[in-house]
Amino acid sequence: VMIYLDNAATSYPKPPQVARAAGGVIDRLGGNPGRAGHTGALCGARVMERCRETLCALLGGDRPERLIFTGGCTDSLNMALQGTLRRGDEVIVSHGEHNAVMRPLQLLADGGQITLRVMTPDGEGRLDPGEIDRLVSPRTGLCVLCHASNVTGVVQPARDIARRCHAYGVPILLDAAQTMGTEDLTATEADLTAFPGHKGLMGPMGVGGLYLAPGTEVRPWRLGGTGSQSESLEQPGELPDRLESGTPNLPGIAGLLQGARFAARNGAMVREYEQALLRQLWEGLGRLPGVTCYGPDPATVPRTAVAAFNVGDLDSGQAADELCRAGFALRGGLHCAPMMHRYLGTLSRGAVRVSPGAYNTVRDIDEFLAAVRTLAGR
Repeated sequence: VMIYLDNAATSYPKPPQVARAAGGVIDRLGGNPGRAGHTGALCGARVMERCRETLCALLGGDRPERLIFTGGCTDSLNMALQGTLRRGDEVIVSHGEHNAVMRPLQLLADGGQITLRVMTPDGEGRLDPGEIDRLVSPRTGLCVLCHASNVTGVVQPARDIARRCHAYGVPILLDAAQTMGTEDLTATEADLTAFPGHKGLMGPMGVGGLYLAPGTEVRPWRLGGTGSQSESLEQPGELPDRLESGTPNLPGIAGLLQGARFAARNGAMVREYEQALLRQLWEGLGRLPGVTCYGPDPATVPRTAVAAFNVGDLDSGQAADELCRAGFALRGGLHCAPMMHRYLGTLSRGAVRVSPGAYNTVRDIDEFLAAVRTLAGR
């Protein structure tokens, strides 16, 4: 049986109620929410509303209608970027952005529509909110912040950076791909928060969300049927309909509701448990000759439960393949985060990433460390 240690990519296994809820929609609930008045459609609409309310509460909000369902965090980030930026804007980004942020931005930059400004971290990978003072200008239209790196796990001071941005009238988009469901996001003060359903929220793949703080506007990037104001050929102005054209992923949202409820009840406990596994993993890797770990000590810098390392001179893909053959599910390479690997000096070889989750055990980590010790010895 393979030991799963790739929770930074997607959490696994899921709480059993997640699969039951998603399957229950397919098996027993016919109807398109908002598109009919029969029982199936009305029940589906209630599932969506309960999920909005649960997710909104996890973000410290009280306006569930401002929680927009999307196809995942990449979808959410694209919606936010394309729906807020205008020609001539400057965009401040962190040094560790995922390609879900950088590829849309680079396309706009290559077309001469925007200019990118990159924040510089300290030696441990943490950002100083004062960097905003250095980079901001009258043309700054947005700051995008990767809340926690999917390579090193370093958690950035989101609230302090948001407050510094707001002092200049600049909105901030928070990429919470690695933190939603396990970190406390109730007081980040972000204007836009993008998140997936399939990681810390323990939900299915292919569903996520974008939360718009009150006063924040996003232009719709996908137009069509919403089940409301059907007599008009113009897109509805009210949220969430304005940004949710098309048939929703109701099975995914039903599963996400159960995952979000699990996170709401157990998120703090899961985080504490994952941090204990991370410490065990970090200390164990640090004792192995020939193993290089990346990022700061989790005892000194806030981090999610992610550890990146390399073994001797092995390419990270080769090392990851060897460990997969030994019975461990993990990932080698660049993790869609080339900016972070450029910062770490690992752009040419990448790194092996291991990320324990809620269902891993101390024994799993012991067995993994033994496998790395064997690989390093060879």
